[in-house]
Order: sequence, then structure tokens, then C-alpha cells
Amino acid sequence: MKVFMLGWELPPHNSGGLGVACYQLCRELAKHNVDIDFILPYRADYKYIDFMKVRAAQNLHIDEIENLLTAYDSYRYQEKSTKVSYIDIQDQRTMYEEAVSKMVRFSEFDVIHAHDWLTFRAGIRAKQASGKPLILHVHSIERDRAGGNSGNPIVREIEQLSMLMADRVIAVSQHTKNAIVTDYHIPPERIDVVHNSMDIGSVEPLSGDTAYTYLEEMKKQGYRVVVNIGRITVQKGLTNLLHAAKTVVDKHPKTIFLLVGSGDQERELLELAAQLGISRNVIFTGFQRGKNWRDAYAIGDLFVMPSVSEPFGLTPIEAAGYGTPSLISKQSGVSEVLNNCLKVDFWDVDEMANQITAVMQNDALRDELHKNVYQEYVRLSWTDAAKKLVNTYALHTGRLHS
Repeated sequence: MKVFMLGWELPPHNSGGLGVACYQLCRELAKHNVDIDFILPYRADYKYIDFMKVRAAQNLHIDEIENLLTAYDSYRYQEKSTKVSYIDIQDQRTMYEEAVSKMVRFSEFDVIHAHDWLTFRAGIRAKQASGKPLILHVHSIERDRAGGNSGNPIVREIEQLSMLMADRVIAVSQHTKNAIVTDYHIPPERIDVVHNSMDIGSVEPLSGDTAYTYLEEMKKQGYRVVVNIGRITVQKGLTNLLHAAKTVVDKHPKTIFLLVGSGDQERELLELAAQLGISRNVIFTGFQRGKNWRDAYAIGDLFVMPSVSEPFGLTPIEAAGYGTPSLISKQSGVSEVLNNCLKVDFWDVDEMANQITAVMQNDALRDELHKNVYQEYVRLSWTDAAKKLVNTYALHTGRLHS
């Protein structure tokens, strides 16, 4: 089975979980004799990937591109001539679409598999040029990214029209499937749910002393740490977390909130923490990778994911691997597969505060929660997801998979 796969990012040049999910899923698909031609919008060194072919739609190296702010802002292009130009996300997507439509003419494949809205129109062009079936993999929709609001009308149009034209739609959770049906009126029988997972064998272990020495010393004095890791945007529900934090600190003053990440809401949240009078209890680290990122999970007594709408959400699973239990939003896909964690409606600030306080005041509860969720964690794999996708490919190509 030959798959022409369209994606926007792969590690280490990824801004979030989409690239990680694509990488791990493709590695599992390769084990099921799927031959993948993965098309990125840029060139980069991916010699470490030996299970699929990675190609660039444009002759532009990743080092020449800089994303200035968010997914809807301009990209900075530094060309070899030192000329600098700025291209917005829609132009970037159009460039990718045009390049993919040309690549299709010189590629052999059985099915097209496109990930998220940035590649959907390119997928439609590939389908029109080749006559091959198109599978759209929805990791989020515009309502998710807009924190429950309508969001960008251009993106909504791309998502709806693409899903109407696709042969099959894959949603990463039942939560996402329900949102697709509600927002875009796609018949539910045309949507399959394939939950994300994690390749725990690829998780890099902790090493050396923690990068958060200050917090380690504070914990020795009886402080407890609540961690959130992710983009600081309206989708992630961090405003509600800070309001809950105010109540938690009032009840348990020795609680520190560690917010790891960056995004367009960062300044707003800094000001909110000051207005609530909890600045001394809230630490903003900015975007982190590597050891600092791993140690942030491990230093926590509780990981909190309060997202307004989270299509899946791998961070609570990552937290489990690094020794920390979670409190997660019921409005998330991961809540459908993770049982041994605390759950709360994103809008219920009082209950969020109550559950955080309970863990901060009870180490035995924290340890029991982690022991149980870790048993779920060690059983995770992408095998089921890959098998479902292989069956989908076979159904729409008329080919039996061997």
C-alpha cells in the first residue's frame, strides 16, 4: 500500500503535538507494510527517519523560515541572498498546495492521507489530479483553536468543503467527531474515530538533577507544584486555571503554579495573575524543549489540562510517564481513553480548585493516582490506530492488505 501523505511538521521542527503524532503514527504504519511518501512544506535534515520517505514541496530550508507569532501570523523568509520577505499563513498554505499539485504528476501512490486544515486543499488538488481516494485526518477544527468560538471563517470554509469532498474523515476522538458533525454537518457514518496514542519506547528518560532547582528547594519546605505545559492560547483554558489558582492559594498558600509554554495570551495571563494577587505563586517559563520540558512534568505534584476544547491532548499521558498524575478537562479526547485521572468541566472553576486543593493537601492521593494511571501508560501503543487506518486504506482502494 503506497500512501501520499501530506503533513505540516515533523520533529524536531514542530510547534506542538501534531508533528509528534504524525511521526509516531507513520512509524507504526510502516510496520504494517505501508509505504509512505511524506510531503512537508520545507526542506530539513530528516536522515534519522528510515521508515518512510520525507520530501519537501518547496526548495526552502527550515532554517530560512521563521514563524513570528502564531498560526495565523506572518512567516519570515530569509533567503540566501539575504533578502527578507514576509508571507502570511494563507499564502504559505497556497504555496504548498501549488507545489503538491505538481508533485502528484510524478508520484505513484494508492491513497492520499492529509493531516489538518493546512494540508486539506492540497489533498483535494492531489485527489483531482490523480483520481485517488482522499483520507482527511482531523487533529483539531477551527472551533477548538478558537476556544469554542467560530474562529477564522476562511479556515472554517476550507475544513467544511474539504471534508465534504473527502472519501473518508478520521477524527482523533469522539469529541472531535461530534464537533465535526455539529459544525460542518458531515454525515457521522463518513467519520471514523481513531484515537491518538503514544510510543512510550521513544520517550526520553529523565537525567541528572532537575532544571527546576528553586522549585525542588521549595518542595522541601512543604510547597507543592501544579504544572501546565502547552501553548498559551484561549483554547487551553488557562484563564479559568488562574481563577482556580486564586482559590487554591487561599486554601493552601504553599502551592506554586508552573506554566510552561508561549502564545498570544501570555501577557494577558501575566496581568491576570497580578490582578488576582497570586503573582508570587505563578511562574511563566516561556517555551521549553528537551530537559527543561521533561523536568517540568517531573517536578509537578499534579498536571492540569483545563482546555476549553481539546481534540485529543497527549500532555496528560506524557505527565504520567514522568511521574505526575493529572486533572483534565472533560471536553478533551484523552478523557475518553484515560481513566485513572481527575476530570472536570473546563468552566467549573470551583470544582477545579477543589480537586487541585485535594491533591495539594494529600500526598497519598497524589501517589495513588499516579500508580494507577501509570498502569494505563505502560500499555499504550499506536498498533490499534495503525490497523484501523490500514483497513480504511484497503476499503477505499479495493486492495487487500498483506
